[in-house]
Amino acid sequence: MQLDLPTVCINLGVALALGLLVGLQRERSASAVAGIRTFAFIALLGGMIPLLADLTTQPLAKPVLIAAGLISVLGLAYIGNLVRVPADASPGVTTEVAMLVVFAAGVLCGMGEVQVAAIIGGVTTLLLHLKPSLQRFSRGLSDDDVRAAMQFVVITLIILPVVPDKDLGPFSAINPHHMWLLVVLVVGISLAAYVVQRVWGQQRGLLLAGVLGGLVSSTATTAALARRTREHTSLAGIATSAIFLATSVLYVRVLVELYIVAPALLAEMLVPIGVLLALCLASAGLAYAMGKHEQSQTLPQLRNPAELKGAIVFALLFALVQVLSAGAYKWMGETGYYAVAAVSGLTDLDAITLSTGRLQARGAVGIEQASTAIAIALASNLAFKIGLAGVLSSGLLGRRFWTLGAVNLAACAGVVAWMAWTAK
Repeated sequence: MQLDLPTVCINLGVALALGLLVGLQRERSASAVAGIRTFAFIALLGGMIPLLADLTTQPLAKPVLIAAGLISVLGLAYIGNLVRVPADASPGVTTEVAMLVVFAAGVLCGMGEVQVAAIIGGVTTLLLHLKPSLQRFSRGLSDDDVRAAMQFVVITLIILPVVPDKDLGPFSAINPHHMWLLVVLVVGISLAAYVVQRVWGQQRGLLLAGVLGGLVSSTATTAALARRTREHTSLAGIATSAIFLATSVLYVRVLVELYIVAPALLAEMLVPIGVLLALCLASAGLAYAMGKHEQSQTLPQLRNPAELKGAIVFALLFALVQVLSAGAYKWMGETGYYAVAAVSGLTDLDAITLSTGRLQARGAVGIEQASTAIAIALASNLAFKIGLAGVLSSGLLGRRFWTLGAVNLAACAGVVAWMAWTAK
């Protein structure tokens, strides 16, 4: 078999680069077992094995050579420990494991999977470099933190896969798997916000959590942050600001989705949604200023937020809205188009935005009717979040969010009225 020399050189070059990268980190860490040259040779060895196997006609050549290479790397690691590592040194095996990973990445390079190998090499180098930070983070965790992380693992990796993924209940509108996925989403956002606050501080962490949560679900973010203020009312101002930031990200998401599926509809909605976005950002800034007095005080130590009660309440509310939405569509048919948009928008704007955009792009609905439906969905979504904040939060956040939310809701109503008027 004739090898493709340019491809072989590229694959081996990537393997060598990965070996040098990991080896550089180990060299700077003064590893007694392997340094920059050793890791480079290990990566090249891994890259050569698939090439050697391709030059033979034996069907088992590749697995046999890979196994022999692994044994050789393990033997080198053992010899390195015997010869170079002092008897009283730490018995850690980080370098030895890194040698095996680099060998495997080299094998992947030899097989042409250079992108996967590059990711593995980069992650390996990063983990090796972040050892002090990871150790400090681990030592800083309390028993409650670890318990909450384990609880999240249970509801995500153990319970979620076995929950039935089929439509049940009235109008077949309730999917247990989707409902439990919402529970996972709310708990996950709460846990992520908690971790971000531990790293960045409570004030900046909550704001960042609002922005990141808005990329996933502004409604779930509202539920997660509102629950937090029930125990810590001093977070009301910053949490209100974070919720408005999440809603601002939602508006940006809607514009991006319209750009993808219905550019003509985007041109119609750009100015109205832009006005709502600007008002929402202003509300976030005002909420931050309103809570400045509380923020200047010593904030309470946050507990880990991975409890299920509030998340399950949110999922049940979502299921109720889904039933109402399905019922509205069944009872009203096409004449209930706007009613369906209002009910669907209560908990999910992505579905109504994408479906309406597709309908408009196909010419099934007019651009005026489609823009009115999306405006109605935006208003109903904001109204639902205002009610959700009132149910799940402390009274202080509820009152502030109601006040600022009412202004934003009035603006949404104005947009709806304008769209409805132009649609005539």
